[in-house]
This record gives sequence, structure tokens and C-alpha cells, in this order.
Amino acid sequence: MLFRRRKPDGLLERVRTYLWPRRSFSRSLQYFSKRILRLKATPHAVAAGVAAGVFASFFPVGFHFAIAAIVCWLIAGNLVAAALGAVFFGNPLTFPLLWGASWETGKLILHERLPKHGPPAQLGDMMHTLSFAKLWHPVLEPMLIGAVPLGLVFGLLFYGITRWGMNAFREQRRKRLAERARRHGQSSHPTGSIGSAAR
Repeated sequence: MLFRRRKPDGLLERVRTYLWPRRSFSRSLQYFSKRILRLKATPHAVAAGVAAGVFASFFPVGFHFAIAAIVCWLIAGNLVAAALGAVFFGNPLTFPLLWGASWETGKLILHERLPKHGPPAQLGDMMHTLSFAKLWHPVLEPMLIGAVPLGLVFGLLFYGITRWGMNAFREQRRKRLAERARRHGQSSHPTGSIGSAAR
């Protein structure tokens, strides 16, 4: 394949690039924005797909891609947009913030039901020391319940931003194509006039 690297990146380099892109986060943001804006789907479908991906990012690993697909199907979203939204919004750098926020929100909602003298109140300690069965009540249940309101708020926010961006991008492209057609018509008109005058 043309322009392929002579020496492919190793596993550690690929992980490093995923965590810290070579071309800075602003370039990565531009890349994801262009990928989303150029999708061949209606503005609602693209915006709904991104919202589904953002919504699902608040859920623990193992749940969020399945949840993104289900939500995407329910709200008639674009599955590619959902995958792009999930990858951009939910990544190894943001997961600690998203999951910590979901856990804290879930603890507030389930305050009366959480044990008062349970495991240590550190999420990282629980994830390392407790089994899945023991993680359910103190960690996973609050995270799953807390993820719903946070995912709805941020999903709706990104739905609005994405739909506005899609409409603005397509309107700008429509005007650009119309302007190009107008210029092409003007450039071909004098030739036609001269030919008719000569006849």
C-alpha cells in the first residue's frame, strides 16, 4: 500500500498515540468533526447517533457500545456517528472523569440504599480489590443509575451542537455549489453571445 510506514507501530506506540495523538487534540477534534459532518445521513440521524455515543460513554466498559447501538436504533440515529461520538467523547483520558461523575451521581440518587459501613470510599481501590459480585452494589449499580441523567444531559447537548453544525455545514456547501454554478454560467455566457452575434 502506498504511503504505508516501513516499520509498523508496535503495541506500546499505538496505545501512546491513542492516549496522546501525534497531531495534538485540536487536529484530532478537527478530524472527528469532519468525519461526522461528511456522513451521508440526515442531520437528525447524525446528531442522534452522536448523542447515543455520548450517552453511552458514561456507562462502564462492556456496556457502552451495546447501549450506544440500542439507543441509536431507538432514536433512528446513524450507527457510524454513534461509534465516532463514543470514541471521541469516551476515551482513556475521559473515562475516569465520566465514570467518577456517574458513580458520584448514582451515590446521591441511591443515598438511602447504599451501605453506611461498606468498602473503602475510593473507586480505584474498589475496582482493584473487589470481585464482580462484590462490585455490583457499591460500584456498578450507582454507576449505571448515575450514568442515565448525566448521559441524557450531555447527549441532548451534543445532539443540539451536532445538528446545528450539520445544518450550517450543508447550507454553506449549498451556497458554495450555487456560487460555483453561477460563476460557471457567467463564464460560458459571453461565448454563447458572441457565437449568436456572429451568426
